[in-house]
Amino acid sequence: MTERNYIDFTPPSLAELGRMTALQRLYFSPTLDGAENIQPQRPALLVGNHALFGVIDSPLFVYELYRQTGVFPRSLGDHAHFNVPVWGSQLTRFGALPGTPENCRALMQQKQWILVFPGGAREVAKRKSELNQLVWKKRTGFARMAIENGFDIVPFASVGCDETYKIVLDGNDILASRIGQRLLRNARINDALRGGDLFMPLVRGIGPTLIPRPKQFRFRIGQPISTESLSGQHDDPNVLWAMREQVADSITSMIKALQQEEAHTPKSLIRRWLT
Repeated sequence: MTERNYIDFTPPSLAELGRMTALQRLYFSPTLDGAENIQPQRPALLVGNHALFGVIDSPLFVYELYRQTGVFPRSLGDHAHFNVPVWGSQLTRFGALPGTPENCRALMQQKQWILVFPGGAREVAKRKSELNQLVWKKRTGFARMAIENGFDIVPFASVGCDETYKIVLDGNDILASRIGQRLLRNARINDALRGGDLFMPLVRGIGPTLIPRPKQFRFRIGQPISTESLSGQHDDPNVLWAMREQVADSITSMIKALQQEEAHTPKSLIRRWLT
């Protein structure tokens, strides 16, 4: 994608995005707090936790962010998304780009808001023990880009989506199975599945169906984390790791707070029964 494409991108109207997400919003009743931490005239890097499958809650977060602040971020996604016919072009239509340093740097140079999930595809391929947890491995790329380009990092958290399905078999189960081992013996499949990292879980929703359970989605935006004092230190691994951990700690604490609030919020009889 050329620089011209970055400049020429026009976000959809709030009304259009509202129509596209209307059913999801009705079903999941999303809430967003912390919008006061967004300064629309000071573009930053939004960094958050990816939920199960990664495509259910993200549009609702973007909608609420857009509605409350007027900010429509450019999303950086896993390369695999953009190779899927129709799906890839739809993502591009709504401003998403493959998550490369070059794309991130270009967006930052154009002073655009950016949304990134450092856990990427591995984090959406949840294991049973990973619900509402960060799965970032050793990744520090987002910290490097923010420090290099003088961008603030704005952490945010999401809860609710990981409980819309019950995981029946996760990636570890598939890896341990005969069929999983057999698939990974094929070099091309192994490469595509990244050694088994991208084995998506087998799930069920309401009863034995794939209809997601109507859990309420809760989003929270944390206070911006400045990188100004770290200017010129984007090649220092210790600095990058410290920034990564600061952002991760902020997100984790927000996840726990949102879970506690959810546990003490009365639910409707129908929502309790279906979840």
